[in-house]
Amino acid sequence: MVFASLFGVVSSAQAKALSKNDRDLCSWGSAVAGSAQASKLSRVSLYGARNKVQARKYSQPWMRMMALGITEQTYDSASRLKPAAVKQTYYQDCIKHEMARR
Repeated sequence: MVFASLFGVVSSAQAKALSKNDRDLCSWGSAVAGSAQASKLSRVSLYGARNKVQARKYSQPWMRMMALGITEQTYDSASRLKPAAVKQTYYQDCIKHEMARR
């Protein structure tokens, strides 16, 4: 339990070292992954999930393709985790990835 608590503090400190844009990108991607997992667990087909992603409005042109990629990767995964757990895991891994890029 103490380790998990310390991990949360370290992750939080690392996230603050990133720019707001990087944190926002990770947050957006994690929301897409969580939504895709919720659709998958609700037995929505990949086709239906892709249509949902295509119908959304995006502020940047690259976001649609990235959302489709995240959705497809989520559907390809055998994971049965709850959407909140997928969202948290995606966010943490994204932050780690962004920190490693620096």
